[in-house]
Amino acid sequence: MIQELKRTPRSAVPAAAHATGAQIFFGALLVALLALAGCSSLPTTVTRTASEAILDTAQTRLGLAASAQLAAHPGASGFSPLSQGTDALVARVALVRAAQRTLDVQYYDFHADAVGAALLNELVTAADRGVRVRLLIDDLHTKGRDEMLSAVDSHANLEVRLFNPFVHRRARWLDFLGSFSRVNRRMHNKSLTADSQVTIVGGRNIGDEYFSAPAALEFSDFDVMAIGPVVPEVSAEFDRYWNSDVVFPLASIVDAKTYAHADLPQARLTLNEQLQALRATPYATALASADLVRSLQQRNVTMYWGHATLISDQPNKVTSPPEDNSTHAMPKLAARLDQAEHELILVSPYFVPGKKGTRWLQGIAQRGVTVKVLTNSFAAIDVPGVAAAYSRYRKELVSAGVELYELKPSIAGDRKHKHTSSSKSAKSSLHAKSYMVDARTVFVGSMNLDPRSASLNTEMGLIIDSDAMCVALREELLKRLPEDAYHVQLDSSAAGNGNLVWVTRDNGRDVRYTSEPDLSAWNSFTRMLQRLLPIEKQL
Repeated sequence: MIQELKRTPRSAVPAAAHATGAQIFFGALLVALLALAGCSSLPTTVTRTASEAILDTAQTRLGLAASAQLAAHPGASGFSPLSQGTDALVARVALVRAAQRTLDVQYYDFHADAVGAALLNELVTAADRGVRVRLLIDDLHTKGRDEMLSAVDSHANLEVRLFNPFVHRRARWLDFLGSFSRVNRRMHNKSLTADSQVTIVGGRNIGDEYFSAPAALEFSDFDVMAIGPVVPEVSAEFDRYWNSDVVFPLASIVDAKTYAHADLPQARLTLNEQLQALRATPYATALASADLVRSLQQRNVTMYWGHATLISDQPNKVTSPPEDNSTHAMPKLAARLDQAEHELILVSPYFVPGKKGTRWLQGIAQRGVTVKVLTNSFAAIDVPGVAAAYSRYRKELVSAGVELYELKPSIAGDRKHKHTSSSKSAKSSLHAKSYMVDARTVFVGSMNLDPRSASLNTEMGLIIDSDAMCVALREELLKRLPEDAYHVQLDSSAAGNGNLVWVTRDNGRDVRYTSEPDLSAWNSFTRMLQRLLPIEKQL
């Protein structure tokens, strides 16, 4: 043994020492990072001034306008679908400008782009004229915006609160490192309610791509504007979130120095500059000529009548174990969808049914119900991991008789750009979440049919019973499907071997693909790798 040690080259000893030193260094660095990530936590003593929806608004402009229509439909609610992006933005701006008492605004994502700046400017202007504005935003996408949000929060009539905020405002990755199980749970809800009289609920966040403004990605999305008895339900849902323990006043989270230097006059100038730049674009012209503008001017906004129920996850869903569905809205939605007797139409951009959901859809199809599913194609989706997970269940669903449709990355040009100035080169992606039962009941909201919506994030939406609206929405969807989507089918040819084919219509002629459109060999390889990762429950 001694002789062996003597024969050990001297150079080997320093190399081993360096290796050990490197291990010690990186180990110490990891410990330091973990300590840094865990050294801060959310404040435990927070003053949350409770507030409730203002309901005595019958004599406001919106209240009087709504009552005139509601009188002819006692007990019912009225619904105006918002399919076009320009109409959806016009509706929001019109409601904010018409509000006299209160505005409750709740969104997962509120961008700092042209549309985001325009709407934030409208909210500040409403606060200037005495309207109480409550702005609730999920904190996931607010990085770099503490100064602007602090400035508008300093307004006497406008308060900003953050859902499940990040402790480390600039190095948010530290929260993911030290508190992943917490910051992985987000508020995906989306609503805007004016004077507790009119509300907009649906799939849109606030940002250029959701409203047909020029952007590299253009989402096909859907909201409804509603009046009547369902509006107080939305207001109550907002209150439940606004006053919950997982929502923090902005001033309790933002660095004290940052908040102390909040500059509302400068924020007004910045927002106004962005607004002036927007007004000089063709998109502003498209907004001025939107269908809804003409309808508002002529006082003939399309309104369907029926009854609705709000379903929403409880705010403490994000602090409860994901498998505890006592706080979840998904079981309520599934129960309504399971009532389908003739037809079930599911529109979900992120569609990951899992084994349980696949068996559920197979069971519905096997009892004679026609099941149609519209989701994103691989080329259209903005989250490739979701497409990878979805592809795992595709053949099994088609074999059971489920009709699968995948949106193309570029939908029919004439229809897409009829009401917008967005670039024809923009990639199209489905973002609407809408589920219809027997052309009589439809869900409109934020909830995808995927594990994240079911168990991790909070969601909300309206279950609407309105035959007339459902018939109109169904007719429009089915008319678009042949041109806008690929129909995924089993290859029935002799050489098909039960493989999948993608059938669509391009410029009036039928086209058939025997391999997945726009899926390169590299994308196929990376998708295979993604399917191997144990991340489906996170999607």
